[in-house]
Amino acid sequence: MNRFEYVVISIDGDYAHLKRTDIESDELKLVARALLPPEIVEGTRLLNEWMSYSIME
Repeated sequence: MNRFEYVVISIDGDYAHLKRTDIESDELKLVARALLPPEIVEGTRLLNEWMSYSIME
């Protein structure tokens, strides 16, 4: 099972820039907001499992 942790760095219209937090990486991932939970804001921690994003507590 693939499990990835991200933090929302910025929101740009219909897209969000995510940064991996479970590994050392400076790359940002651009993801359509339609694929993310609607309540995200900058700084929200996300979990990606089985091609689905959820907010981490």
